[in-house]
Amino acid sequence: MELNHEEPGIGERIARLRARRKLTQEGLAEQAGLCVDIVRKLEQGVRRTARLTTLNALARALDVETSVLVGQPTTFEVRSEGCGQPSVLALRQAISPVSDLLGDDPDPEDPPGIAALQASLRSTERIRREGRMAEIGALLPQLIGDAKAVARASSGSEAAAAHSVLAEAYQVAATTLAALGKEDAAFTALERAGDAAAKGDDPHLEAVGFSSLAWVLTKQGRLADAERVALRSADRIEPRFRSAPVELSLWGILLLRAATAAVRLERKDSVRELLAMAGAAAARIGTDRLDYATPFGPTNVGVAKVNFLVEMGQSTEALRAARTVPELHTLPPTWRARFHVDRALAFADLRKDDGAVQALLTAERTAPEWMRYHSTSRRLVADLRNRERRRTSPLTELADRLDLDG
Repeated sequence: MELNHEEPGIGERIARLRARRKLTQEGLAEQAGLCVDIVRKLEQGVRRTARLTTLNALARALDVETSVLVGQPTTFEVRSEGCGQPSVLALRQAISPVSDLLGDDPDPEDPPGIAALQASLRSTERIRREGRMAEIGALLPQLIGDAKAVARASSGSEAAAAHSVLAEAYQVAATTLAALGKEDAAFTALERAGDAAAKGDDPHLEAVGFSSLAWVLTKQGRLADAERVALRSADRIEPRFRSAPVELSLWGILLLRAATAAVRLERKDSVRELLAMAGAAAARIGTDRLDYATPFGPTNVGVAKVNFLVEMGQSTEALRAARTVPELHTLPPTWRARFHVDRALAFADLRKDDGAVQALLTAERTAPEWMRYHSTSRRLVADLRNRERRRTSPLTELADRLDLDG
């Protein structure tokens, strides 16, 4: 007889954690700054979900991560029959909801305030940078829904601010989907981002959107289009002597996007020129920045140089350059992990497999969940395992953790 172990819902998780902390429903509501009716309906299963800001407030009151309340969605589980690629149904539904077409009844819960909405965006961006993919699948769709609700219910400056949050949330969705190999859905998310940005209050969001678009086009193999998009957007914001650091940063990011396409088009002279221009912008800023969830500065330019050298097959030079990258710890975990994967690629190209394995293990320690979904990492581990003769080793154990078949 097969038992059905159903995953507990949000309400059951809240009730368990509340009881563990010896709180009444009224006490939890007070600590979270919420109406007790919301807590009661969630625990009774009358409501199956809530605004992300509501869940954040409950999580703070219960002293847990928000993802603990939401749970790990099956939409992001690695499936053995699917070559390790997770489903992206939750994000697809968020960017293309049927409810918009059917005109379903609006959510009865009041929309959050702008400050709470912006705090939710910052939290979600941090989770994405850390490579916590399952949490993104749970939290990002709710953030998109919250931002749309605020935009609908507001007017004037508040509506513009909500549309800016919505644009950034769509951009996070796009980069997440592209990282999972779903470039078609990522393109749709960027179209939504552009519409929202046009109604927003942040003039930089257009450039951020074009930067994301260039990356998605590169992932699609549309290299000339990617290069053109990045360069044209960079031309629009080409910084001057008194330009703000954020403008220098966005300009540099766009140049690196163009260089990524150029290196795959085998335009080495263009790559060197673009990298030099980006390096000059980074030197002008003088430090590493994080704008719109994307790092830029001397460190990221150094990491990009290593990546370009690897792409061009100059593995010895790549490893030499990797040793000179400054302040690597300032980069987000997923950027650091990708840097170590590039080092692994260079070692493997030189048939220094021990060095490649050590670099891959460092990447895994840096962003373990990200590694499970990163296609280049998975291919490299598979290739190295096919070259190895030992049945049991750190490499085979890594392959097992990545759910690689064979």
